[in-house]
Amino acid sequence: MCGRYASTRNPATLAVEFDAVDGTDGTAPGAAYNVAPTTPVLSVVTRYPRDPQGVPDPDRTVRSIRVMRWGLVPHWAKDPGVGSRLINARAESAASKPAFRDAVAKRRCLLPADGWYEWQRLGTRKQPFFITPADGSGLAMAGLWSTWRPPDATAPPWVTCAVLTTDAVGPLTEIHDRMPLILPPQTWQAWLDPGSDDPSELLAPPPVQLVHALELRPVSTAVNNVRRDGPELVERVEPEQPALLNSDGGTVDRAGDGGTVDRAGDEVR
Repeated sequence: MCGRYASTRNPATLAVEFDAVDGTDGTAPGAAYNVAPTTPVLSVVTRYPRDPQGVPDPDRTVRSIRVMRWGLVPHWAKDPGVGSRLINARAESAASKPAFRDAVAKRRCLLPADGWYEWQRLGTRKQPFFITPADGSGLAMAGLWSTWRPPDATAPPWVTCAVLTTDAVGPLTEIHDRMPLILPPQTWQAWLDPGSDDPSELLAPPPVQLVHALELRPVSTAVNNVRRDGPELVERVEPEQPALLNSDGGTVDRAGDGGTVDRAGDEVR
């Protein structure tokens, strides 16, 4: 699962990386090394532009950087609080779940990240790891988004999102059995295409080569506190009880999912 991640690149940098325009209108959150559910996050979407009357132009698309709230609130939800339990969606079943199926077909996004955190169980404690590209680049997690409109018509709508998760592969299996669905650049256009309602071919776990390009970095337990933030959270800190490594560079003990933030299941509907 994905319950915490780091996102430090600003909208201008992301606009270049994702060949997009900055659509944040000055509302973008700042760099965050401990992004938690229910907070604002940056996303990438592709939509048909609309004219002043709100009519979409099916002959053009615009890819943009947007701000969303992490924790998907379906458009039909009566209580927006459900979003705190819908931070993740299982890639294998999201298309059949009422909370996510419309988004799978019509509202897919990318969630840029420097990396994500996962916790490995070592005896009686849990060791946090920051999982990030070894070359220092960023990554793109597959996401779903939705718009929820409050009963008060004068209140602004909520634009919310969830991270798709899949079976862990390669050395990641020694830390946790789930991981965010990471999409390589050659798949971004197909994933974001608003004219495609069947992304099933992109919902498989990533190739093991992609995972072997990640660093599984042990970090301080300071990240367990959702109120903590700063670059020191992603710095390597060797655990007091060393994690055993297998021949692939993965850790031997299987992980729990740790942290002090409320645990969110992959789906509740």
